[in-house]
Amino acid sequence: MGYSEKSIAGIFHNRAEKYQYEPCVRYKKEGRYTDISWKEMQRMVTNLGLGLISLGVEKDDIVTIFSENCWQWLVADLASLSIGAADAPIYATNSGEEAAYIINDSGSRFLFVSDQDHLNRVLGVKSTLKGLKKIITFDPISAGDKDIISLDEVIKLGEEYKDKKSFDERLLSIEPEALATLIYTSGTTGPPKGVMLTHANLTANILQCYASHPIIGHQDVALTLLPWSHSLGRTVSVYLMLHIGAILSLAESFGTVMENMTEIRPTLMVSVPRLFEKIHAGIFSKVEKASPTKKKLFFWAVDVAMRAVDYRVQRKPMPWSLKIQYDLAESLIYSKLRHALGMDRIRIFINGGGALAVDIDRFFNGIGVNLHNGYGLTETSPVTNVNTFEVFEFGSVGPSLPDTQVKIAEDGEILIKGPQVMKGYFNKPDDTKATFTADGWFMTGDIGRLDERGCLYITDRKKDIIITAGGKNVAPQNIENTLVTDPFIEQAIVIGEGRKYLSALIIPNFSELISYAKNQGIPFDDKADLIRKPEIVSFFDEKIKTLMKDYARVEQIRKFTLLPREFSIESGELTPTLKIKRKIINQNFAGEIEAMYKE
Repeated sequence: MGYSEKSIAGIFHNRAEKYQYEPCVRYKKEGRYTDISWKEMQRMVTNLGLGLISLGVEKDDIVTIFSENCWQWLVADLASLSIGAADAPIYATNSGEEAAYIINDSGSRFLFVSDQDHLNRVLGVKSTLKGLKKIITFDPISAGDKDIISLDEVIKLGEEYKDKKSFDERLLSIEPEALATLIYTSGTTGPPKGVMLTHANLTANILQCYASHPIIGHQDVALTLLPWSHSLGRTVSVYLMLHIGAILSLAESFGTVMENMTEIRPTLMVSVPRLFEKIHAGIFSKVEKASPTKKKLFFWAVDVAMRAVDYRVQRKPMPWSLKIQYDLAESLIYSKLRHALGMDRIRIFINGGGALAVDIDRFFNGIGVNLHNGYGLTETSPVTNVNTFEVFEFGSVGPSLPDTQVKIAEDGEILIKGPQVMKGYFNKPDDTKATFTADGWFMTGDIGRLDERGCLYITDRKKDIIITAGGKNVAPQNIENTLVTDPFIEQAIVIGEGRKYLSALIIPNFSELISYAKNQGIPFDDKADLIRKPEIVSFFDEKIKTLMKDYARVEQIRKFTLLPREFSIESGELTPTLKIKRKIINQNFAGEIEAMYKE
């Protein structure tokens, strides 16, 4: 029987009936990629759903999932949704205390964890967990506790459960407005809030994304990298792929994604700016070490790409002399480069979750990788805007999706209306009310503008805007994006709130810097010693001055401090999607920051 596609579960079960023994999920097992068919996924989802019913999971319950991306995560998610429950995912990198906050706030009685490490984090805070009844482990763990049970055991309970028709009854009774997931904002400020996304929100957003790029379909192979606890990773990397019937391949981690790309050779992918910045820096650092002839050839090809890229994205014919050069560069350089990166089959690469420097964006589109910037928030399921093959403007996040209205408030804030806008914040009616205008527009907290083609340009986060002591408003993200285009700069954060001038904390790309120091014969003991060397400080000083040359006087970086380590998720300085947590960094490096403002 065909299910209503007004629920995520209905979409999955319909595709499983259609594609049966074809591969649905591809994951790394013992060093090689292994397939799970649609039929097998559906069997596990159905039996796990029945097992959860037998354990007492009710319709409208909220279960929690504390795990990295894995096929079991997807089975747990789809099984919960199929029986009319919702889920609240917890980032795999969260601590036990952070996990306990979500378990308690959501009122979850059933928790999935992936392995012993995640189980230990939960057991460490067990006394603070109010209503938790059962912990289900993806790995078979012998815990000697009746309240801890393995996924395989729950699937077996489902196989033996007598009332088989209860699964279909639950699935058929899902209302479009029912809660599907509670995604806790990773909160760059304050405790996380549970964003309530319904089946209607998510299915609308899937169809909107599909309408923006209708060339995608069953023939595609997707590589999924972003955490599924994040709305972009979930809606676009998973549910959209299930909708079109693409093969869902799992990247092992951010650290192995380059290797996984060459193994899978995906046709579709979604990422955050960090990946593109890393690939871009890696390419240019390799070229620096090449022979003078190869170097010259590469920079000629880049120059051609930069002259040709506007014709490519606007789909206009190139002048014949440029076309001849471009075709030559394509056969000599671009095609080989895409193949080496595992991007030779990429049809669309979506960037979301943050701004990408225009130079990097132009580079990828220039060498034949269709990189399309998008925009959205957890509260909008998440996508509201994306560049398309029809309407594309560099520096923008493209036009709004079908059925989505975008307007700019008087103070520059971006306002949104559309079927993908959340139901509200869980148990927080005041916060919900505070984020909508009186006439029902969702207030994004971002500052932007619209051009005559309807493309949206994000100029900054409202709360990130720096107001200097002189009362000047400065958008730090634009400056930070410019700084990280340099292959010697790994990360950067601009400081200056209430100060006389702007300063920056800079983390060098140490693999590049160490080889530079060795070539220059600069002796050093360790990273901390290296960044204190006067010749290294002046080397960065020159770089920053060059990078800042097009910025206004008030936007210039007057002082900077080099740091010996990267900002990380573990230190609390980055969100799980690698966004900077300004408040934490300001606290962690208060001494270094104050030193830059000593008269």
